[in-house]
Amino acid sequence: MIEQRKHKRFPISLELHVSSLFKQDNVQIQNVNAPIVVTDVSKSGIGFKSSARFPLHYYFNACLNFGAPDSTIYCVVEIIRCNADANDPSLNRYGCQFVGLSPIFDYIFDEYEQRLSLDV
Repeated sequence: MIEQRKHKRFPISLELHVSSLFKQDNVQIQNVNAPIVVTDVSKSGIGFKSSARFPLHYYFNACLNFGAPDSTIYCVVEIIRCNADANDPSLNRYGCQFVGLSPIFDYIFDEYEQRLSLDV
């Protein structure tokens, strides 16, 4: 895969549940009820896998917890890329970017990177 992120990716294992998708012009898709597995995260977005098909350029609300009491981010995520998973054709790999996430939350990613380097 060609690296397309501005920031370094870090492996992570999170599960999210997407219940609805929306676009800026108030178009909504309700009752999606699709589980996703977040595989990596960076300061600019997330990567995830899912068996569901999500349309590009739709948004969803996410709550990401990085494993510490004060390291939870509530954010809006835009789906910008979709590819078939090379290891499992029943899954799709998605690339997403955070929308409007304030740089004040950068410390959460920095602390997460430090915890990862200590675990090695």
